[in-house]
Amino acid sequence: MSWDNERIDMNVYSQGEVDRWVYSTCNLCSVGCGCHIAIKDDHIVGIKGNGAHSINRGRLGPKGENQWYANNSTDRVLTPLIRNPQGELVPATWDEAMELIVSKVKASQKEKGNNSISIYSTGQGFLEDYYTIAKIGRAGLKTHLLDANTRLCTATTEFCLLQSFGADGTPASFDDVDEAETLMLFGHNVAETGTVLYERIMQRKKRNGKPYIITVDPRKTQTARSSDLHLQLIPGTNVPLLNGLINLILQNGAASKGFIEQYTIGYEEMAASVIEWTPERTAQETGIPKEQLIEAARILSDTPSLVTTTLQGAFQSADATTTCVAINNLHLIRGLIGKPGCGPLHMAGQPSSSANRTAGGVGTYPAHRNPMNPDHIEEMGRLWNVDPMQLPVGPEKGIEDQLEMMERGQIGVFWNIGTNPLVSLPNRRRAKAALDQVFVIVQDHFLTETSRVADVVLPAAMWGEKEGTMENADRTINLLRKAIDPPGQVRTDLQILLDFADRMDFRDQDGQPLISYSTPEEAFEEWKTVSKGRPCDMTGITYDKLEQANGLRWPVNEAHPEGTPRLYSDLQFHTSPEYTQSYTKVQFTGRSLTQEEFIAKNANGRAILHPTRYTPASERPDGDYPMWLTTGRLVWHWHTRTKTGRSPYLQMAAPQGYVELHHEDADKHGIIEGELVRISSPRGWIEVPARISDVVQKGLIFVPFHYGSWEGNQAANELTVDFVDPLSKQPTFKHCACRIDKLRREHVVGGEETAADIAERYGLSLSNLLRANQLETTYDIQTGHILEVPVSIINVPLPPYLPSR
Repeated sequence: MSWDNERIDMNVYSQGEVDRWVYSTCNLCSVGCGCHIAIKDDHIVGIKGNGAHSINRGRLGPKGENQWYANNSTDRVLTPLIRNPQGELVPATWDEAMELIVSKVKASQKEKGNNSISIYSTGQGFLEDYYTIAKIGRAGLKTHLLDANTRLCTATTEFCLLQSFGADGTPASFDDVDEAETLMLFGHNVAETGTVLYERIMQRKKRNGKPYIITVDPRKTQTARSSDLHLQLIPGTNVPLLNGLINLILQNGAASKGFIEQYTIGYEEMAASVIEWTPERTAQETGIPKEQLIEAARILSDTPSLVTTTLQGAFQSADATTTCVAINNLHLIRGLIGKPGCGPLHMAGQPSSSANRTAGGVGTYPAHRNPMNPDHIEEMGRLWNVDPMQLPVGPEKGIEDQLEMMERGQIGVFWNIGTNPLVSLPNRRRAKAALDQVFVIVQDHFLTETSRVADVVLPAAMWGEKEGTMENADRTINLLRKAIDPPGQVRTDLQILLDFADRMDFRDQDGQPLISYSTPEEAFEEWKTVSKGRPCDMTGITYDKLEQANGLRWPVNEAHPEGTPRLYSDLQFHTSPEYTQSYTKVQFTGRSLTQEEFIAKNANGRAILHPTRYTPASERPDGDYPMWLTTGRLVWHWHTRTKTGRSPYLQMAAPQGYVELHHEDADKHGIIEGELVRISSPRGWIEVPARISDVVQKGLIFVPFHYGSWEGNQAANELTVDFVDPLSKQPTFKHCACRIDKLRREHVVGGEETAADIAERYGLSLSNLLRANQLETTYDIQTGHILEVPVSIINVPLPPYLPSR
């Protein structure tokens, strides 16, 4: 492995020695770092890294080190809340809250049908919760409207894997990152979104110079600065870049013809789709110099091993699935998959979003079963002892589809678990208007921005207050032990779901309760039987074994008792019609293929190469909105700051939103560092201070999406467009059109005033006063001249994070 030593990162606040340390896993990003929770007087008082865990060897990122503060926050919701006739959320008993939910669910089913109930969950929950959502949702409620905020984060991971390999589950693992000669980070700012993984990569590189790192990003991030080759492309041009690189690889004669012929289908059509992407055309479309394209293609042609990671820069773009399928194509044509140091590693954003996909808490059925395959539905009926004809089937409905259903009056109840969609959804004003039309349940630790529309709020237990498992980005199943009881009347997500199932009186075909388990471990044991024989087989896992092994990568069964470091080492892909998780979709329209159409492909265990044609972004800069807008995360915060914003250290490091623009754009507009500006798009506007740098390219601005209060006017998703990728239905947060406007007041220069007097009056430096008015010297300021003065100057320093300590 890359780690050559352990380092125990620790953040504890305790009077005296802690009482005990409890085994757990970090509950923030998808790297899955092992840790121990510090307990003193039955309170969580800190955290330390687990030096024996291979993922992190004791290291923790800044968010992970500080996640425990939220557990002790004084504004936690400790009792159920119900909105009264006056529109106020007031305390209620669990009986009152749950009976109200049950009555609303039954009324909606009677009036609008079973598919009027939506459960929208999180990527920070436990596999046992997701499996229970799947069982309650499909076998109890008989609704097909199950989705999660993984739709916004990493849905494209699932769909590109289905398209190419027939089943979910990323082929490579972090072990392969340790061995790869070349690492391509495609839209993956690992230095900020996965700091421990970044340190793992850089420690190896410092030791022996490997891997050679190619970073693809429109911003010059810390990740890009520490790479060997930065391909700084224009937003929305991922597909042209990959098509150009693949075309050059083919021209270089680097395709593995024997591998292609034996283990893939679709090569001719794929190759035909990239032939028009000459270096010249690719350079023109992407903005990347031709020489860099040729060099990147040379490296990718010659390297004996390659891992390509992806994250939001690939997933939240106009051609998200096509981009990631193109990456799969690249690995397949070179035969760089299924062996050490090789394979696509399509990342997850959240700590357990992969488990939600695996367990069926979102669109597909549990254990990578195909909702379009009658045999798979029949099998689920047997496993759950329910009538398979009553199980909902068909293409899944993502959250954006569900918003349209709300607008048409087709949804009556929206159950929101552990996520904050009215900050995280694109075009959030539209989303709020849709949620205003339905009965909304918010199950969370705090009153979030989404609580503004909640009819019932259910207080849920946090990390450290419950037990269960999570699946990180490389298929590792990790265990989290319960450290303390939750406070007040707070219940775990699993307890809430089981109570709901009991009150709804869900039954199987024999008249027995649909849900027979009562603890997380019992839920996991049932899940294991459901996973048997499927790609994610976990029949060889127990809670104790997970703790002893510090996590195991699925499949874990008789054939792989210690887990599986990488998939497809036998080069047998999950594309046989009777086994595949998906009959795939038409690459450009998103239409689901029928069983007959898929059979006609004749994949039968071979990987599928798809053509990857370019579709430009639907919204591009124009006269009224001449700049690109992109959004993203900061190293200091997680998603909508529900937890990280309650850490004093993290909040102090990055207390508010901002806009980052290139210094030449700032000069062009006469914008000075820190001044409040308005960013507008066709959907809305925000007002944030300006940060000026060379991190973004000219014509592009960046806004972090963490800041979303209804009062603060800093929510990036006031601006973003709600177009989605046709296959994964993932929104295109990464590019839309915008403009930037100065917010200025006027000052008429008096006869006795000096430039220094004016600058001091408004709290400006003399240089900033000149810059704001695009003047060269103070001699340009004359009596009677009208000067522009920024309405506000806000200092927004971001302290650098240096993971290598």
